Amino acid sequence: MEAINSADEKIERVLEFGVFYRWHHWIRVLSIVILTITGFYIAEPFITPVPNPEPSNFMQALFRSWHEIFGFVMISMFIAKTYYFFFVKSNRHEIYSIKDLFSLKKWMNQIGYYLFISKHPVLSGAYNVVQFAAYIGFYIMMVGLILTGLILYVHVYHFGLGGALYDSMRYFEVMMGGLANVREIHHLLMWGVIFFVIVHIYMAVFNAVYAKEGTIDSIVSGYKWLKKE
Repeated sequence: MEAINSADEKIERVLEFGVFYRWHHWIRVLSIVILTITGFYIAEPFITPVPNPEPSNFMQALFRSWHEIFGFVMISMFIAKTYYFFFVKSNRHEIYSIKDLFSLKKWMNQIGYYLFISKHPVLSGAYNVVQFAAYIGFYIMMVGLILTGLILYVHVYHFGLGGALYDSMRYFEVMMGGLANVREIHHLLMWGVIFFVIVHIYMAVFNAVYAKEGTIDSIVSGYKWLKKE
C-alpha cells in the first residue's frame, strides 16, 4: 500500500486483485470471446470456404475444434476459480461478501448508489451485493454451459474422456429432455453470459467514472486508488 499526499487529501494505492485473479480474468475473457464466435458458427455457419476438388474444406470441424479446446480451457478456469474462492486464505475477502447478501440495508444502499441518491455502503468483503449476486448468476450459467457442453461432446468423441463421461452425461441428457433440448439450453445460457458481459462492462465503466478509484485499471495493474479519511 502506498500513500500519496496532495493539498486537499491523501490517496492510498491499494492492491485489489492478485496475479492469479488477473490472469484468470483475461484468460476467461479470451475464452468467452472465442467460444461465442465459434459457437455462433457451429449453430449457423457464416463463412464459406473457397471450393476446391480436394476434400480439405473442413471449416465446421476447424471451428468445432477451437470451440472444444477453449471449452476445456474455460472448465479449467472454472475449477481453478472455485478452488481459489473457497480454499485460498489470501482470498477470504471474496467469500466474506456472502454476509452482505442477507442485509436488506446493503441492498437498498447499493441500489441507491447506482441511482445517485445515496453513498456507497461499506462492504464486508470484496464485492457489493448486486455485483456478487450477478457473479453467482454467472457461475450458475457456467455450470449449465459446462454440463450441456460435455453432453454434446460425448456424442462426438466416444473414446478417452468422451467415453469415460458418456454414461453419466447420458443421464443428464435424459433429465433435460433429449439432445435437442440440450442444444437449446446451451444456446440460451450463452445468451445469458453475453448479457452478463455487457452489463459487467457497463458497471465497470460506471464505477470507474463515478467512484474515480481506478476500477478498470485494477484488473490490469492489480491496484486501485482510495481516499484515506
